[in-house]
Amino acid sequence: MPLRKISALDNVLGKIDDLDSSNLQTLVQRLARERKLLETVFNIIHEGILVINLKGTIEYANSAACQLIGLSSKQIGSASLWKFMPDLTRTIDISEYENEQNFFDVSREIEINYPKHRFVRLYIVAIPNQQKDEEKKFSVILSDITQEKISTQQMIENEKVSTVLLLAAGVAHELGNPINSMTIHLQLIERQLEAIEETNEHNKIKKSIKICANEISRLDNIITNFLQAIRPTLPDFQDLDLTTILKESIEFQKVEISGANITLELDIDKSLPVISADQNLIKQALFNVLKNAREAISKEGIIKIQTRSDDEFVFIEIGDSGSGIKKEHIGNIFQPYFTTKNEGHGLGMMIVNRIMHDHGGQIGISSNISHGTVFTLQFPQKHRRVRLLNS
Repeated sequence: MPLRKISALDNVLGKIDDLDSSNLQTLVQRLARERKLLETVFNIIHEGILVINLKGTIEYANSAACQLIGLSSKQIGSASLWKFMPDLTRTIDISEYENEQNFFDVSREIEINYPKHRFVRLYIVAIPNQQKDEEKKFSVILSDITQEKISTQQMIENEKVSTVLLLAAGVAHELGNPINSMTIHLQLIERQLEAIEETNEHNKIKKSIKICANEISRLDNIITNFLQAIRPTLPDFQDLDLTTILKESIEFQKVEISGANITLELDIDKSLPVISADQNLIKQALFNVLKNAREAISKEGIIKIQTRSDDEFVFIEIGDSGSGIKKEHIGNIFQPYFTTKNEGHGLGMMIVNRIMHDHGGQIGISSNISHGTVFTLQFPQKHRRVRLLNS
């Protein structure tokens, strides 16, 4: 640990009991000047800085933080951060880190609409070296990344997208012919089976043909959805049962998952509320996240899928026991062309992020090296989406 230079003020504080009233007055004045200097430094920083307690109460906020979230000076000491960013309470629970031995370090990208529509990168970390009898405090750093988001979008829509579209068009053309050929031959085999007496083997073959046909259809949908995600169109919103969509997405990859010695653990809420979404796009998003989880596990491991809901949102959590993602890479996961895989194209999670935003939802990520990664897909319930559109 680096040594801290001891100032003249530190020496005075060490002998505070020996000071007379005149020296005490001088000390108070020096303390006030140092406090004013620190506040000035914090207030000229462009990033928002907050200090909150376990309940989320904002105990300190610099000028940038007040401007970002619409906080007034009168609210400091009484207002809760969760009031200004209610979606955080659904994905972050700092109360479980009351024990000082627990380490807390979380990063999120949040979209806020008040006082202005902005994208904010939020970083929360427990303040270290606190006394045992003190209430746990957390430092919150807020960065306005709205311009970064806009610039990234412009970059995608301009020079880079043209390259991707050419590549995608070529891939679609090359895959189209063999897919059509396989479809035709499967239909011929199915017709020949109809002329054969039904047996157990006959039924097994028929079942295999149906699986192959479904997989071919899925490949065709992947190509279509890929092109739609790169060249986005308005989603075809319909009332959807997310549980059914999730089970179909799992079934598509069940063979690959079991073949990789991966155990699938499901905790599915059978009474999830209805959402309004585009079925094909949601399937594409789930497929990409599940594929990511499967590829993150090098040998055997576990993929755990959990669903839940509250009054406003429906959540799907997909976690893996893989190697995890380095902290410096987490912020780039949703950037185009960023990948940590040798054969990855760096577009999968960008597509998921775009699909979620097009549906008024969000995707969060929590990762721990050597322990795995959890992606949280947050979908607005149907009644919330209608209210957002009306507003």
